Amino acid sequence: MKEKSNPGTKASLTRLSVTVPYLLLCTTFIICIIIANLTEIKTVDLGWFTITAGVIVFPISYVINDCVVEVYGFARAKLMIWLGFIMSLAVALFLQIAIWLPGAPEWHLQDAMESLYGAVPRIMAASFIAFLAGSMINAWVMSLMKSRRDVQTPGTHGFRLRAIVSTIFGEGVDSLIFFPIAFAGYLSFEVIVSLIVTQTLLKTVYEILILPVTVRAVRRIARLEGDNINPND
Repeated sequence: MKEKSNPGTKASLTRLSVTVPYLLLCTTFIICIIIANLTEIKTVDLGWFTITAGVIVFPISYVINDCVVEVYGFARAKLMIWLGFIMSLAVALFLQIAIWLPGAPEWHLQDAMESLYGAVPRIMAASFIAFLAGSMINAWVMSLMKSRRDVQTPGTHGFRLRAIVSTIFGEGVDSLIFFPIAFAGYLSFEVIVSLIVTQTLLKTVYEILILPVTVRAVRRIARLEGDNINPND
């Protein structure tokens, strides 16, 4: 039997074993983060509140984060988060290289490209910090709540509560960091505050609405993995 640990236990990421389901979750997580970073530059007016376009995909990353923490443990969630961070950084760097490259004579969209992706470094810088902090807080809170309940079977004993509470903390920290850094000087203070509150609430509501699917996913992944998992890592 594997020795139990807690969220504060230091585990070597290079020694963690991974499986195909875990790799698929990581890949989907990274894709969602990159898409969210590229779409966060657009604000969307929905009448009485404002959101960013990234809200259409970013909450999915938190659902995946919850699944990974619940099934595989905090150590593998950290590995996934760091992979998402590194891949997002690579996208930002390659976008800037693409902008800097001299255009061919028939290329007439340089200004449009700079206008669209020129803001991406600032957005991504804000997103990097916010994503890292928010995702880690989300994973840590969920793992801490789980360890205190001594849960051995993924998807049971208060998983719904853990998922909701961890999302509130994670999304709250993410929004508090992201919007002031990304939009200060571009949007008014009132709009930034509105974005922080609105997106935290919307993403939490999204988490609640999709909980039945998340619970089924957790249990399905746990059955697929069998003895290959240790949620206490």
